[in-house]
Amino acid sequence: MNFGERRESTASDILASFIAGQIVLADWRDALPKEPNKRRPAIVVEDTGLFGPNYPNVLLVPLADDPDLAVPGVSLAIEPTPENGCTKRCYALSHSITATSVRRLVTTGSRISADQLAEIRQQIGFAIGLE
Repeated sequence: MNFGERRESTASDILASFIAGQIVLADWRDALPKEPNKRRPAIVVEDTGLFGPNYPNVLLVPLADDPDLAVPGVSLAIEPTPENGCTKRCYALSHSITATSVRRLVTTGSRISADQLAEIRQQIGFAIGLE
């Protein structure tokens, strides 16, 4: 997967806002067994403006290219487009929503569509029993 232009985070990025639907690279390499344990793309799913600019975490849904990780009903297939920067089909793992420190993130110029973001948010609600 190629996710547009990448830029390493700096201390000033801690104060930056992340935009819902934006694709970032999250560094989860120190995870415990059965958690994401590598640098991988993820989608920002929090409501833009929900948290202040100094809030240290961002709500993310990881992206994976392994269809075996995509649980039906709580995962969304993402086809490659110039906007999302994907080079092959991948899956938004809505059931794996997580809060991640902004210090673990690298921004990209890539993003998903508003309709895809809405579907992921609906799947998150289903996964946690809201629907």
